[in-house]
Amino acid sequence: MSRAADRARLGDHAPVFAALGDRTRLGIVATLSSGEPRSISALADASDLSRQAVTKHLKVLEGVGLVSSRRLGRETLYTFRPERLDDASAGLAAISRQWADALGRLKHFVERDPDS
Repeated sequence: MSRAADRARLGDHAPVFAALGDRTRLGIVATLSSGEPRSISALADASDLSRQAVTKHLKVLEGVGLVSSRRLGRETLYTFRPERLDDASAGLAAISRQWADALGRLKHFVERDPDS
């Protein structure tokens, strides 16, 4: 894949990074990453947040695909979707490879024999 394509693909993940840039949402994702679906009430009880605040953050996380929800009776259960984070991580890995390549080229340039 070309560098331009890598950058464009990473740009597709910008909303994920923005959502995770909030400490509260990152905490919710960490809690849900245990694999156990949680209700809004359970998430609020595990934090200092109101149910309304948890709901607001969950909507953001669901909007970027980091969590999914399903109704179970009167409750809505939320589950972490690791594949969305895996996709964003792959984008960062592509940037890391580009950076390593650029540093390798710089090292080669600096260490080359000036007489060659």
